Amino acid sequence: MRNTAERIADRIDRAIAAIGRAATWCCLYIVLAEFAVVVMRYALGLGSIRLQESVLYAHAALFMLAAAWTLQIDGHVRVDVFYAQASRRRRAAIDLIGAVIFLLPFAIAVAALSMSYVGRSWAIFEGSRETSGLPFVYLLKTLIPLFALLIGLQGIAQAIRAALVLAELPPIPPPQAGQGRA
Repeated sequence: MRNTAERIADRIDRAIAAIGRAATWCCLYIVLAEFAVVVMRYALGLGSIRLQESVLYAHAALFMLAAAWTLQIDGHVRVDVFYAQASRRRRAAIDLIGAVIFLLPFAIAVAALSMSYVGRSWAIFEGSRETSGLPFVYLLKTLIPLFALLIGLQGIAQAIRAALVLAELPPIPPPQAGQGRA
């Protein structure tokens, strides 16, 4: 049972890390595309709504797809009042409670509330409001439930790992001087 749970958490972690690493390429695209927008506008007197919107899409993809990976590597802000000085078991308890009470319900709510919004967008293959904009708004909106799925999966992996730490038997302290084992 323990090995199965660890394998599930490991698979989730690997998938989340791969998606997060892939999403980081959006950073390079954002910098290069924004540079191109500025050069085109100020040096050449040209504008490109498609290029500007592509920066917005890449920015959204970066944050929505890398959020779960950021959680995995402890990159999110947390209140360290209880956590920083806590023992390994106490941190595991905090992680388990946080995942089960806060993170998973949040992920479920975001997924549930976004499905009709995204569904309507897909039904009409929603495009940009700008005439020369990108015709892929429905794909951009799809990042919302995808974010919820990824953050929820990472929450499950964290809950599994925390539960495994809590399930470990605490070590038996060595006997005090002058005391024997009973």
